[in-house]
Amino acid sequence: MALARTTGLGALTATIAIAMTIGANAQNKPTLGGKLELADEGSFFVNGKSVKSNYPGASAATGPAAPGNITVNQMYVHFRIPAAANGVPLVLVHGSNHTGMTYETTPDGREGWATWFVRQGHPVYVVDHSGRGRSSFNPTPINAVRDGGADSKAMPTLFLGTLDRAWWNFRFGPDYPKPFPNLQFPVEALDQYLAQLVPNTETTLDGGGNNTVDALAALLDKIGPAVVMVHSQSGLYGLEVVRRRPNLVRALISIEGGCESFTQADAAKPFAKVPFVTVWGDNSIGAKGVNGDKRRTACQEATKVLNAAGGRGTFLLLPEAGIAGNSHMMMMDKNNLQVADRLRGWITQQVK
Repeated sequence: MALARTTGLGALTATIAIAMTIGANAQNKPTLGGKLELADEGSFFVNGKSVKSNYPGASAATGPAAPGNITVNQMYVHFRIPAAANGVPLVLVHGSNHTGMTYETTPDGREGWATWFVRQGHPVYVVDHSGRGRSSFNPTPINAVRDGGADSKAMPTLFLGTLDRAWWNFRFGPDYPKPFPNLQFPVEALDQYLAQLVPNTETTLDGGGNNTVDALAALLDKIGPAVVMVHSQSGLYGLEVVRRRPNLVRALISIEGGCESFTQADAAKPFAKVPFVTVWGDNSIGAKGVNGDKRRTACQEATKVLNAAGGRGTFLLLPEAGIAGNSHMMMMDKNNLQVADRLRGWITQQVK
């Protein structure tokens, strides 16, 4: 399997020691499960566009900036290529109010999926949605209101879910602050989790989340075929990426993502040769909000439609597979590597 080189770094061989204490890891335990040997590691952007901004903002030192060109729509990509790469590349995509940190070190200081999958031999590409996190956003529509160039009603909404809402929406418990009895999410490190949440600033971009779909397609064009893993909000983005690049998506893994837009036409053509698994944890039936009955039922139906058309759809309910207690943020849960191992087994079976 050929691996695309994405920077001019060459074949940099790196061994990452595990002695460093990360974040709130108060007991001085290592965050990685042993040394991590890389052939290459770095970052880049895809899908950037230069546009003219009449309201780029003001500097405390120099005052209002004159109109000029800025870059928007770009998507940040962080990649790690293992020294002994023998697995299919993975693209990991986060959900609403999050960034690529979703797949990195867990809030309580354990290894995340981004490095665990590298350890198993997979090149891994972790992204920040266009307009969010390290991908940045467009300040123009906000500055235009401030400087009198637009009506205040035109100000984009920068949504950031509250703790009270996140508690039940991400299924830590029925209502804040009561947890579910078997909850695997590390609530003792809740402060570290809340610190990583960010507003959905892609609302400042023309096209909003569609820019992330464009960027994911551009990323696949750059690196070649890969398994795409999406989470929550980005579930629908994953479906659209398959529609646009069915020859480059080796498989689609949806972690409690939406399936409402999946159709018979999808099953007949773009998904005909793309294996699809939708993954659900405990308490996802009867849950409040968008992560409850409606979304899960739609995904279960999508797999039935795909299989009836001769495709390969899997509805994976973790409790039925012997993995219990998972929240909506299962990549951070205390049994996160057990879930990851199950997903890797599915990839091994479905992607040749």
